[in-house]
Amino acid sequence: MMNALVSGVAAVSRWVMPAIIIGIPVYGHLRGVPVYRSFVEGAGEGLGVAVKILPYLVAIMFATSLFRSSGAMSLAAYLLRPITAWAGVPSEIVPLLILKPLSGAASLSYTVDLVRRLGPDSYPALLACVSQSSFDTTFYVVGLYFGSVGIRRTRHTIASALMGDLAGFIVALIVCARLKGL
Repeated sequence: MMNALVSGVAAVSRWVMPAIIIGIPVYGHLRGVPVYRSFVEGAGEGLGVAVKILPYLVAIMFATSLFRSSGAMSLAAYLLRPITAWAGVPSEIVPLLILKPLSGAASLSYTVDLVRRLGPDSYPALLACVSQSSFDTTFYVVGLYFGSVGIRRTRHTIASALMGDLAGFIVALIVCARLKGL
């Protein structure tokens, strides 16, 4: 029964993207939409948005690189270790907890390095991998999206998003601990 379900899902997933890529233009054409012209206009608008957000993207990348290179991340990880050790978080994960809200690329790079060093079956590597999809790059998202549309006052956005990130990590911690039998 389970093999049939897995085979069915695999067969459907193989054809979903081609169906979407073909289906949307056909549907638009049938409704009288000039599909190619609409696509080109949308691509032009996308280029304008990319140019508009580029300064914010560079600023976030620079700040993340500065944070890592200056030793501030190592200091923050060192200061957080007593709290994370009490909570049962492996010390190898602490830098990831700091990096993930800042930069997805930096946290993914750290996770790949962690998996290479400790092996894919280790508890810290499993927790790092699950954490990658359990919470978001809060400061990156807020800086990029709010900055690109000119919003200066984020009100409760960052606090709410960080609480959501913490909840995601706690769930990842519980799930991974159960998977590993800890």
